[in-house]
Amino acid sequence: MASKQPSKLSGFVYSNHGWKYSAITRYTLFVLLGILFYVSLSPDLLPKRYDIKENTYSAKEITAPMKIPDNKATLKAQEEAAEQVQPKYKIIPTRSENLVTSLLDRIDRLNQDDSISQSDKTGIYREEIPQRARDFLLNFVSSSRSTNAYSEHLLDEMQSKIKEQTYVIPEETFIKIPRLTSQDIIEMKPVAREIVIRLMNDQISDAQTARAKVAELVSVSSLTQRTAREVVQELTRLVITSNKFYDEDATKEAEVQARENTPQVFIEQGEVMVKKGELITPELYKFLDENKLLRNEVNYLPQLGLLLLVAMLTFGLLTFIRYSGTSGFKYNNSQLLMLVLVFAITIVSMRLAAYLQTDARPYIGFLAPVAIGSMLVAMLLDISLAYFCSILFAILASIILNVQQNTIFDFTFGFFVLIVSYVAIFATHRAGQRSTLLKGGIMVSLFGALTVFILSLLNGGVWKEVDTLYALGFSFAGGLITAVLVIGLMPFFETTFGILSALKLVELSNPNHPLLRKLLTETPGTYHHSVMVGNLSEAAAEAIGADGLLCRVGSYYHDIGKTKRPFYFIENQNDMENPHDSIEPKLSKSIIVAHARDGVEMLKEYKLPKPIRDIAEQHHGTTFLHYFYHKALRLAEDKGCEPDFTEEDFRYPGPKAQSKESAVVGIADSVEAAVRSLRKPTVSQIETMIEKIIKSRLDDHQFDECDLTIKELDTVSRTLKETVMGIFHSRIEYPEDMRKPKKEEGAVKE
Repeated sequence: MASKQPSKLSGFVYSNHGWKYSAITRYTLFVLLGILFYVSLSPDLLPKRYDIKENTYSAKEITAPMKIPDNKATLKAQEEAAEQVQPKYKIIPTRSENLVTSLLDRIDRLNQDDSISQSDKTGIYREEIPQRARDFLLNFVSSSRSTNAYSEHLLDEMQSKIKEQTYVIPEETFIKIPRLTSQDIIEMKPVAREIVIRLMNDQISDAQTARAKVAELVSVSSLTQRTAREVVQELTRLVITSNKFYDEDATKEAEVQARENTPQVFIEQGEVMVKKGELITPELYKFLDENKLLRNEVNYLPQLGLLLLVAMLTFGLLTFIRYSGTSGFKYNNSQLLMLVLVFAITIVSMRLAAYLQTDARPYIGFLAPVAIGSMLVAMLLDISLAYFCSILFAILASIILNVQQNTIFDFTFGFFVLIVSYVAIFATHRAGQRSTLLKGGIMVSLFGALTVFILSLLNGGVWKEVDTLYALGFSFAGGLITAVLVIGLMPFFETTFGILSALKLVELSNPNHPLLRKLLTETPGTYHHSVMVGNLSEAAAEAIGADGLLCRVGSYYHDIGKTKRPFYFIENQNDMENPHDSIEPKLSKSIIVAHARDGVEMLKEYKLPKPIRDIAEQHHGTTFLHYFYHKALRLAEDKGCEPDFTEEDFRYPGPKAQSKESAVVGIADSVEAAVRSLRKPTVSQIETMIEKIIKSRLDDHQFDECDLTIKELDTVSRTLKETVMGIFHSRIEYPEDMRKPKKEEGAVKE
């Protein structure tokens, strides 16, 4: 019997019996999980490279593996932006009103000099007035250069333009100027200054346009003398020049700014870069080479980095499973295969969301039901494993759902997945009804939306208001999708892998189940016994960290085989003779031990999970039927013949308990039957009886094939004692000093 026992080493069950305990299969599954990690992460971490030649036609369509800068398109966009820049002009105030004042002052002084003839004055004016105008401009330019008030290009442009638009005073005006008196000039000054100021306040690109307005302004002025009006008109036209000049430097600077402000043009991820059959021109070949999309030179560093990352993730999971020491996860290959499938489903859901993601809509990633893996692991396998897997899911999501080009991991999605996964585990790991999964999904939705809102605030409103609302909506919908998928996948995993989840156990504990209804109606005594065993075994199992719910439900079905011959079992014999009194002990033994085998067959017929069947088959182990053995000995002695049987013929066929749950149910079964046989049990009787039952089974090697420890057996003994006294409180006789009320005890002490 001992050779059938699978031994444990570092958390794994080792056995040569079947693929479920094969070491080769186990490590093959971990290799498969590593391959899954590699395939799922390679599109994000490994750059695609193509083996193409210059001046050939592409055999395949090449799409951008990531967001790639398009320098050619960017340069074109920059030039277009520069071309759209309007020429920049600069207004340069030359204070031409001062020039016209100085000209009139010079005329006043020269006209008052009687030593100079009229004709000489005319000649002086013909030479001096244009020259003063030129000198005024030269002096302005020179002073501007010395003070760096304007750029060289702008001053050159000013000189050139004013020179081109120089006004030539008619000859007759020079003849009329000497006729002006001082009084005339006094009247002319304010009029001339006002006209110049008024016209030069406007932006003048063409001086001729402004000069055309002078005649009208002079005609409406206060001047009445014809000569004065004509001279003011001509002098004003002379001093009026352009004041708006093309600024080459400012225009170039604006073009530079336009180029710099032009955003970089990108080829979006997934966008077609090269069509199938397109000619690979030298320019296109260079572009592909610059973006490292050609297989010109071998670079194994990214592959090595990804392999090391995959090895780290896989080895971390392997190490956790080996050394976590959890009791709820039995570590057989069937469960490891289920774990691989859970990872595959979770990764596929992330990939689908990533396929819909774009740089403009990164929030679509929150729609992925990322908590589905943690929820399934928590309910189907083990809660501590679920917490560890949540960390792996967060790492995978931060890579797969990352839309940032400058980082490998996106903290936003990693943190989001970690929070919703932990919430999912907390909300559903003890789920006893399918509706609890929906409630858990709502919890995931609420906490997911809250996490997104917090991240948005911490990022300083990195998303727009509308984008934030979309992110909140997608995260909320992702939680509901998670609940729907888990509800749909749970029956698949339970049926395919024979997993007995808490949900399934609660369903099996329903009294309306056909077998439990049969047990109640046909064998009410056995039914009551099974319920009591369920209460005892559940308390004991939870005390040692075993599956208490499995013990309780398994206890309900452990004696279902008694329904085939109900009256051969004492709990169903009400006011009737015991049929065993009239039959051979060997036949009685066969009937008694058959109930375990019959129960397994009935449970198989109704397709109950294997852990329930195991409890029904193993709860008696290979225990010895003392009563019928000794009865057979007495009969043989009475007949005066040697016994043709041994003790082994009066044992249950087994197998012995293979799990803690089967062992605990077997102990609770014996304890309940023993307590029920006592008329007025006392505390000391119960303690002695429980210790005797456990010691008897321990001495009989009934626990050799399960992993119960001596310490755990002590805990089981103590818990059963407390539970029995709680259940049978009214029947147990306590010592006198224990039965005295507290008030009376206090009086005695006093």
